[in-house]
Amino acid sequence: MTAQPTPDPSGTGTAIETVFRIESPRIIAGVARVVRDVGIAEELAQDALVAALEQWPRDGVPDNPGAWLMTTARNRAVDLVRRRENYARKLAEIGRDLSTVSPPEEPAVLHDPDDIDDDLLRLVFTACHPVLSTEARTALTLRLLGGLTTAEIARAVLVPEPTVAQRIVRAKRTLATRNIAFEVPYGPDREARLGSVLDVIYLIFNEGYAATAGDDWLRPSLCEDALRLARVLSSLMPKEPEVHGLTALLEFQASRTAARTGPSGDPVLLKDQNRARWNRMLIARGVAALGRAEATSSGAPGPYLLQAAIAACHAHAYTYEETDWPRIAVLYGLLAARSPSPVVELNRAVAVSMAEGPSQALPIVDALTDDPALRDYHLLPSVRADLLSRLDRTTEARAEFERAASLTRNERERELLLRRAAEQS
Repeated sequence: MTAQPTPDPSGTGTAIETVFRIESPRIIAGVARVVRDVGIAEELAQDALVAALEQWPRDGVPDNPGAWLMTTARNRAVDLVRRRENYARKLAEIGRDLSTVSPPEEPAVLHDPDDIDDDLLRLVFTACHPVLSTEARTALTLRLLGGLTTAEIARAVLVPEPTVAQRIVRAKRTLATRNIAFEVPYGPDREARLGSVLDVIYLIFNEGYAATAGDDWLRPSLCEDALRLARVLSSLMPKEPEVHGLTALLEFQASRTAARTGPSGDPVLLKDQNRARWNRMLIARGVAALGRAEATSSGAPGPYLLQAAIAACHAHAYTYEETDWPRIAVLYGLLAARSPSPVVELNRAVAVSMAEGPSQALPIVDALTDDPALRDYHLLPSVRADLLSRLDRTTEARAEFERAASLTRNERERELLLRRAAEQS
């Protein structure tokens, strides 16, 4: 006879799954420190979830459910390692007896001032290792640190679920077969790897903030996942100005979410947004994070700190007309010098157009038209169209808006661009 699932009229199962989603990143990270394999660590964390689903409805939810799940998963990890034939070699690699490893709630004393003994931070750096492709890093980060299912990731990045599953499986296999160390790198290696970590989090946020394809302009849940990851990283690396810079940038950007779409989901441009709908609490958090970034920075500011400073200029303006466009243009100039890219130069052109007029910005944009990186970038003809419209060159503007509409893969944005094209007369 097939076993029937235990009835759960109290809804304990839902509570367990909620707790697990919150705690799973730390559980996976703590277990990965033992087994040195994020794929196996995730499986053992899932085993702990199954155990909870079996025991908690019968015995009751423990006082500290997260600690229960962690202890269960770590005990199974230790048992797994001890069953392996190469147990002695594994002990040598780990460099300490598993029986003496302190629980995750009691981190070891740091002997090196440059060391960061935090399992979750190790997991962040492992999931975003440069040996993986950007797509694989994004999927693995959302899975291990964002707690998203494969189906949720597929919906978020608009690719088929099997594709996401393959990316995750291959990423885990690559980390295992390449013997990628489960650690936070030191010195110059940390700085290089940190850039990869921050870029992945920013990519996740941007995909939610302005979707590249699909029917929706925004995917707020994706923004929330990225912002949560940035906040976690900020608490784990309090002396890194670029971490605080990214967190500040995302806080400022997220503060505008409610005002960026109309009642039917249509995009609302920055100049038309109702700033009373901007989230002042998130703006305050952004200001605090920017302050931490500036306080910990030495020398020239990094790209995320500069972008956060630009976002702060918008956040401090209660009306579009009050925006400090000259300062934004200067900051974009600094950003272009620090991290040259055609996209940064395009954004600088927008700021220059607002500070000095469209005629001063158009040559900057025209100089970018032959850049291969922007050949299919819909915002290039969109910005050029706006400048031409402001110069009353409406026929040219209409053609550029139509070209921009043909390049975007987002339906809401296409409708907006075609509407703007039709307005040229």
